[in-house]
Amino acid sequence: MFDLTSLIPTLGYAGLFGLVFLESGMFFGFFLPGDSVLFSAGLLASQGFFNIALLVFLVGLAAILGDSVGYWFGAKIGKRIFTRRDSLFFKQKYLTAVQEYYKKYGSKTIVIARFIPVVRTFAPILAGVGEMPYAVFLRYNILGGVAWSAGATLLGYFLGSAFPQTQHYLLPIVAVIIVLSLLPVLVEWLRERSRSRAQ
Repeated sequence: MFDLTSLIPTLGYAGLFGLVFLESGMFFGFFLPGDSVLFSAGLLASQGFFNIALLVFLVGLAAILGDSVGYWFGAKIGKRIFTRRDSLFFKQKYLTAVQEYYKKYGSKTIVIARFIPVVRTFAPILAGVGEMPYAVFLRYNILGGVAWSAGATLLGYFLGSAFPQTQHYLLPIVAVIIVLSLLPVLVEWLRERSRSRAQ
């Protein structure tokens, strides 16, 4: 794993903004390590490398704008993929299924997806494909975007302020963050399984 505490100061505010923006809404940004980068940036802010207020504002704005771009990409470009004739990978029934899913679970998905790597990149795109009303999407996009970006950044900041030696344990902390980010998937899967058994 590359040394985030060395890389992030080099990226600066603009680099962090771009990274969060790309991971939030560009389909090719799914591989970017958003959670660990935000936590590490917050940790560095506690050591004076960044202004925490400006940092939280910028990464929050990047998360919201990135998801909005992803939504419009899905609405304008993504649907064209599904409106073509049925092929091996793209079928009309998939578009119908996505639209029905976002009618029922869209708001919850937009918020929860923020905390799940890879999923947070594709959720806004599928919301656009699924014709989720933009006003509804934006409301939950802001809620999820702020909760995720500010939460991860401030966690790093406050841990770094309270325990300056935190930087020496970055690898295990990042591993814990990754595990925690997968918990919503497990919880939702268990709930769905329980509902299926009850029917």
